[in-house]
Amino acid sequence: MIVVKMTMCTASALVFLLATTFSHPGVGIVMDKRGNVFYTDLKHVWKIAPDGKTSIAVHNVHTHELCLDTLDNLYGEHLWYEGDATKKWGHRVWRLSGDGKLEDIVPASEGFLKNYSFARDRNGAMYWAERGVPTMLYERSTDGKISTYGPKDFFKDVRWFTATADGTLFLSEGNSICKVTPDGKVTTLAKNLIDRSISQIHVSDKHALMGLWTDKSGNVYVAVYAGRVVKRISPDGKVNVVAKSSFPWSPTGGLVAPNGDKWLLECSMTNAVRVRRIAVNGREHIY
Repeated sequence: MIVVKMTMCTASALVFLLATTFSHPGVGIVMDKRGNVFYTDLKHVWKIAPDGKTSIAVHNVHTHELCLDTLDNLYGEHLWYEGDATKKWGHRVWRLSGDGKLEDIVPASEGFLKNYSFARDRNGAMYWAERGVPTMLYERSTDGKISTYGPKDFFKDVRWFTATADGTLFLSEGNSICKVTPDGKVTTLAKNLIDRSISQIHVSDKHALMGLWTDKSGNVYVAVYAGRVVKRISPDGKVNVVAKSSFPWSPTGGLVAPNGDKWLLECSMTNAVRVRRIAVNGREHIY
C-alpha cells in the first residue's frame, strides 16, 4: 500500500488545482474608436487611456466578456452566486455610455444569462449559442427577430466565438476553429489547436482555447490558454504562433489595434490579470 502524506502546502495546491479546473478567467478586452482599451479582471472593468493611464471604468462587476457598439457604448455582465445556502446564481447586464453614464439594460434576474450575447456585428445583430447535442447558433437582429444561424446538426461543443462586422462568426468547436458565413456555410479552418504546457495542467479541455478575435486582413486569433500561446489562423487555414506568454502568465483574450499593435489579456495561475501590448516594432509594455 502506498501512503501519501499531504502537507498544508500540497493541500493548498490541491484546492487551487480543483478550483481553477472548474472555473475560467475572463476573455473581455476591447478598444473604442478613441483608443481607450477596456478589460475585465472579474472584479472590475478597467480602462487604459491612450496616454497609458489606468483606471477603473466599472466597479464591482464579474463579467467574462465585453463588447462595444458603433457608438462606443460598452456592455458587460455582472454574475454572482448567493452561496451554498440557496445555491442560486444571478445576473444583470449593464451599459456604460461614452459620456460615462452607467445603467442596467437587463435587470437583476435569477439564473444565468440566456438569449443574450456580447458577440455583435456592425449592424448590432447579436449571436449566441445554446449548448447541447447538437449545439444551436442563433441570431437576433436589431428589430428583435430571432433566427437560427448555420446548420442545425453540425456543432457539438461550441465554447467561445466572435462576430465580424459583416456577421461572419468564428468559433471554437472542441479543439478546432470554425467559420460560419452569413449564408450558413461552415468551414473548419484549423484542427488540433490545443497545445499543453506543463505549467497549465490545471486547465480543463473546455477551457484550453479561450478568447477569439480578428484583424482587418481576415485572420482569426485564438488564445490557447492551456499552452500559453496565441495562434493566428489565416483565411486559408495556415496556423502560426504569434505570441507567447512567460510563466506564470497565459493569454485568455486579445485584440489587434488599427495600427497593428497586439493587445493581450493574460491571467496568472493565481488569477491575477494583466494586459500586455506588443507593438508592431516588437516593443512590449505591461499594464
